[in-house]
Amino acid sequence: MTDEKTKPDDKETKIEKKEEETEPKTVAKPKKKKQLWGVLHIYSSKNNTILHVTDITGSETISFKSGGQIVRSQREESSPYAAMKAASLIADDIIGKGITGLHIKVRGPGGHNGPRYPGKGAQAAIRAISRTPLTIGKIENVTPMSRGGCRPKGGRRGRRV
Repeated sequence: MTDEKTKPDDKETKIEKKEEETEPKTVAKPKKKKQLWGVLHIYSSKNNTILHVTDITGSETISFKSGGQIVRSQREESSPYAAMKAASLIADDIIGKGITGLHIKVRGPGGHNGPRYPGKGAQAAIRAISRTPLTIGKIENVTPMSRGGCRPKGGRRGRRV
């Protein structure tokens, strides 16, 4: 009699075990990494290209490179090659510091007597940054524009060539 009672119990426990095994398993979702953003300020003139990474507020410098730190001769400071090398060095530096995304601000000399367009190193630097694993948020031109403040030199009829 005791054998008959134990047999149904064994079947019930087997059924319970099968039900436990078929329960859906919860898969651990990968945690999203918090993105740290920085601002890359690119100042590009006809003589030099300066790359400066700050935090999102712009108050603390994270990394700084210029064309003059990359090449030896002064005439090559503004070259696209120097800008690309500086951008790749900056990218390696800030990736090591934990920054994952950048907003880019491009600036030319501008003002009331400077050219209103960035130099040739700005585009090369942006191209080099886009090849890195950094996320690019937005790219904007922040070249200062004159609004008729100072009178340009050359007199009323302008410079005669």
